[in-house]
Amino acid sequence: MKLSSLGMALILVASNLHADDYKPELFQSLKLVYEDDFSGATLNTDFWQVRQGSTWAVKDGVLVGGPSPKEFQDKKIAEGDKAHQGFKPVIWLEKVPTNLVVQFRVRFDGQDYIPRFPLIDVGHHIHTLTFSKEKTTLSIKKNEKVISNEDMLLPINEWVDVAIELKKGKMVVALNGKKLVVEDASIDMVDQQQIDFKGIDHGGIRIDDVKVYEGMNCREGG
Repeated sequence: MKLSSLGMALILVASNLHADDYKPELFQSLKLVYEDDFSGATLNTDFWQVRQGSTWAVKDGVLVGGPSPKEFQDKKIAEGDKAHQGFKPVIWLEKVPTNLVVQFRVRFDGQDYIPRFPLIDVGHHIHTLTFSKEKTTLSIKKNEKVISNEDMLLPINEWVDVAIELKKGKMVVALNGKKLVVEDASIDMVDQQQIDFKGIDHGGIRIDDVKVYEGMNCREGG
């Protein structure tokens, strides 16, 4: 486990986090904002925004994403836009609260991890979780502050249960029952109220059982 020397607190503990009995750590109560088990036939575009020309559809009760069509990729390559070529699936979950609690199941599919991907942004480019075979890394404000952890991993080609809590100055991330708690004054999602999912080149993303809450009544010391 590695911890930056910039005044951040990092705690790794065992936890049993399930959608039915989840108790928030940072808030006394929760207000449901949005939930979706993708039992319907279409994507709720009031909350989801497809990005980089990638392909997304609800299939068999799961939100499934893949790369953009070849025509889109060829156009971006011709334009010299290396950052948005559509090789990887990308989607945004929008309208999330600044006092945030979110739960979901996610599966990043691909042949292998690639540098900086897959990732989940909590706030666009503000609190970036990147995953590799060796570690999970949290980068705050475009690498201004970086924490790497070798004990909490997100495997690819497998379903992973994720829970995230965030309020100003503190963030909690749980992957398959292991929990990371980070405290720092720079943690804040004001004006960045979205969660970004970005996959592996030529791979896929599957998302299910999404619940977004507004955290109410912050806990003292939480």
